[in-house]
Amino acid sequence: MIKTLFKKTRTAYTSDQRLICPLMGFPGLNLVNSTIKLAQQNYGEHYKVLHSLVTKFQPDIIFPLMDLSVEANALGTYTVFPKNDTPTVLKDHFDIADLTMQKQINIMYDTRLLGYVETVRLANLNFSQEIMRGAYVTGPYSLAGLIMGANEAAIAAIMEPEILLEMCEFAIERIQEYIRLLTGAGAQVICILEPTAVMLGPDEFEKFSSSFIKHIVNNYRYSNVSIIYHTCGNTMHLIEKMKESQVDGISLDSPKVGVSLPEVARILKNDTLLLGNIDPTGTILNGEPDAVKKEVRDLLQSMDFYPNFILSTGCDLPQEVSIENINAFMETGRQYRIGKDTKQVLS
Repeated sequence: MIKTLFKKTRTAYTSDQRLICPLMGFPGLNLVNSTIKLAQQNYGEHYKVLHSLVTKFQPDIIFPLMDLSVEANALGTYTVFPKNDTPTVLKDHFDIADLTMQKQINIMYDTRLLGYVETVRLANLNFSQEIMRGAYVTGPYSLAGLIMGANEAAIAAIMEPEILLEMCEFAIERIQEYIRLLTGAGAQVICILEPTAVMLGPDEFEKFSSSFIKHIVNNYRYSNVSIIYHTCGNTMHLIEKMKESQVDGISLDSPKVGVSLPEVARILKNDTLLLGNIDPTGTILNGEPDAVKKEVRDLLQSMDFYPNFILSTGCDLPQEVSIENINAFMETGRQYRIGKDTKQVLS
């Protein structure tokens, strides 16, 4: 079956336009005078943030606030919750024997995790069907790294791969449980966040991340749920492995870290969607609206040849990004028309 996200991307392209999906949860806090801590622990408040963003900007996909601590916290890791910053999983002692206890934890009863599920449910009940509902989950290697410690996971990838594999197997089971709750609540796009995996080589990335992502892809192959792979940093060396996971789309970081979307698009061909990659901490954070417009136009022009492109940001926007600059991003994206001489047919 052709999934809705592919259909919408195709329809936009044949009309000389692009879907627009900035990852902008945190700036929405300013629209409702809320805080990160409150919104991420109170799903009614979280929904208000998303509702304000949808009302003001009408993006083609809306995602909640990005949070890499949800699953790890649900498994009992040491997590701190600042008032005005994202939750952080702190380094703690880990022993593989701890996994026996963690395997007995049913994360589907975790109140904060369920808060994200309920945020998606409210969005599904109240937003226009023209706006697709997205949700984030943590990738298997990144979740293993949060539980074990990032340095310990990197060392284990080389010195004790069997232990890391066991951790990733455990992680993917819990991630899939969370995805089932999110899709049951109405999520149509699941974005898998795998930032820690940027430090891996291609073979290790396949072994500890993309091979596990295939399980998720297979579970939703014949559904209307699209699976997106998101990584941070310069992941040009991992594109082939990400493509081999057969995800519906790939979301990538900005040119500042070395990512070239036109080059990636040539690797992906037309069967994988490509999202990105305006720098979230560059002009859109520190510049003026006219500079944002130019950066967005330049990116759009560079992608004219590629039908599978969705305009987005390289990662979640900081809360400090101004509403004026998001407006500039959205207006430029909406007004842009793909050059007739570069048009292709989306296959």
